[in-house]
Formats: sequence, C-alpha cells, structure tokens
Amino acid sequence: MTPVLHGYFRSSCSWRVRIAFALKGVEYDQVPVNLIKDGGQQLTQQYKTLNPMQQVPAVEIDGITLSQSLAVIQYIDETRPGPRLLPEDPKKRAQVRMISDLIASGIQPLQNLYVIQKIGAEKMQWSQHFIERGFQALEPILKQTAGKYCVGDEISMADICLVPQVYNAERFKVDVGQYPTIKRLNQTLLDIEAFKVSHPSRQPDTPADLRA
Repeated sequence: MTPVLHGYFRSSCSWRVRIAFALKGVEYDQVPVNLIKDGGQQLTQQYKTLNPMQQVPAVEIDGITLSQSLAVIQYIDETRPGPRLLPEDPKKRAQVRMISDLIASGIQPLQNLYVIQKIGAEKMQWSQHFIERGFQALEPILKQTAGKYCVGDEISMADICLVPQVYNAERFKVDVGQYPTIKRLNQTLLDIEAFKVSHPSRQPDTPADLRA
C-alpha cells in the first residue's frame, strides 16, 4: 500500500514529511487539506477521526495512521531503506533531536495558523518575536554542531526541520541575514532535489499564483 499524506502545501509540518519521503525515495499519495477554505477543512468531523488534534499532517502508512511530523519522520527512517535521517552516533543523534525539538516545539507552534488566528491584528509582530527568539538560540547551537549540514556532513531530521522554518521566517519578514549559519545551511539545503520537489511552490494544492 502506498502511504497517504494528508497535508497542506504551506504547512511546515507537512513539508517536513514530504522532505523525508523524498530523501528516502518513497512514493506516496497526497490528499490536500485546505486549512483556510470552508473555515478550515482540518476542522471537519471526517478529518478529526483521522487526526483528533485537527492539524496536518496525518499519514496513513503500513496500516496505521500517524500524526506529529517528527514521529512520522522517525517511523519512515526506521522502516525504509535509504540515507539515515538520524545519525548512528548517539551524541550526534541527540544533537539532531535537540535542534528538531527546538524548532518543532519551541518556534513553529507559536506561529501555527490556529495560534495566529487567535492573536488577530498583532500576528505579524507576534510571529516575528517568537521566530527571532528561537533563531537567537538556534544560531549559536548550529555554529557548534554544523558541518555542511545542521549536524556534521550528513543530512538529518534537523535539516528537515530547519528549511520549512526559514521559509516561515521569510513569510513573516524576519531578516534571516542576522543569522549567518542558519542562512548558509538553508541555502545549501534548498539546492538539494528532495528539498526542491517538496517545496510549497510545487505541490498539487499550490495555488496558481504561488507556483514555481
């Protein structure tokens, strides 16, 4: 059975899963869930049975349904051949998890669509504040851990989390140039095919005016 990704073109959590599938060379089907249309298709009863948190992504794979992108990525890594997304070395693996969690728990949820809808008019300043706060912590960490990529010279789950977060930062008008390590890593990663094919500008549900 081909895995099915229920996601949204611009969702950074959906994008993480798309990158992981692409790096592993796994074919999958996409079912778009429009987070804006009809008041948010993720809020339907039908979708709630798939993911009770009413967020994207939800992934149907190997007879189970998984949500939470880091859990999905680690499952893909543990069950599919191809390049490792978590390093073998325990110290490097811990660093990958630390960076991934910093982004996935410490930055991204604070500018999640549901949160900024509640914030209202102040959403731009709110998002900038929390992205910059996170990047101010992430930059010195990456200075210590990075080689060609976030942790050493192998692509990992940390890189999978970084690129969508930089995309969000740019959407919220954060000057990424203040963070030279983050900027360099992001530019390097965006040249890799798995990051290109999974980009929000190249998805089945990307609106025409945002297509690459």
